[in-house]
Amino acid sequence: MEPKALQAALAGGLLSFPVTPFDGDGAFNEVAYGEHVGWLSQFDASVLFAAGGTGEFFSLAPDEVPAIIRAAKSAAGDTPIVAGCGYGTRIATAMATDAQRAGADGLLLLPHYLIGASQTGLYEHVRAVCDAVDIGVVVYNRDNSILQPETLARLAESCPNLVGFKDGTGDVALARRVTVTLGDRLTYVGGLPTAELFAEAYLAAGFTTYSSAVFNFVPQLAQTFYQALRAGDRARTEALLQNFFYPFMNIRDRGTGYAVSAIKAGVRIQGFDAGPVRPPLTDLTEKETEMLARLIERNRS
Repeated sequence: MEPKALQAALAGGLLSFPVTPFDGDGAFNEVAYGEHVGWLSQFDASVLFAAGGTGEFFSLAPDEVPAIIRAAKSAAGDTPIVAGCGYGTRIATAMATDAQRAGADGLLLLPHYLIGASQTGLYEHVRAVCDAVDIGVVVYNRDNSILQPETLARLAESCPNLVGFKDGTGDVALARRVTVTLGDRLTYVGGLPTAELFAEAYLAAGFTTYSSAVFNFVPQLAQTFYQALRAGDRARTEALLQNFFYPFMNIRDRGTGYAVSAIKAGVRIQGFDAGPVRPPLTDLTEKETEMLARLIERNRS
């Protein structure tokens, strides 16, 4: 996919990150992944992200990612697939080229590993990844990798295939500075955990879409919220926040790392073999899983 076509797809609707299922030995379960991604592809996500944050990118070995990309491409039909890549620059560039060879339509560049970096260093890091591939790249502002608007502007000028900016900082003032500075040069994606909780604020800041983790197990509800948000139907979005998203947040916040674990639990509740999360994450308790199952049941349309 050409970078500009990917940029248009990113801006075209709701996005999501399928979980990565593991079998009893902890290995990638390709069959279960294909079944789940095939189901999700029926609910009109504009782009799906393989081996992203909700897909436990941080728990995957780099050589596991190409198989996940190929499985996603096989199962998703016409839905574009963006692959996660990250860590240090040499690892990230190698993962990027492997992802392109595996058929990825684009890349999500997650934060580099461990240490802080200057804006000059971040510029060189992102540029190296963009230069390594022909497909579109989305940068993820989060944690120790915070690109300032001026750095993004330099990258946008140097890297024609830089097509998107995803924000996971929660700093709406910075996010707004980015959208004002870059204008329509990039597509802007909300990327906080349970992004629906912040979607209205980010929409006002110029972010037309976001990645929905709950789309993994309540895809129709996720689409209903997105459509109500874009239509300005505040009564509908507030009802969904009150009835589903805030109660889900309360379950998610019961344990560290549950932003991923709760999503996998939801996928299992819906009848898909998602398997466990990999350490250092831990799964929901039986009681917490029952709480989530009751929440899903109360919100069936």
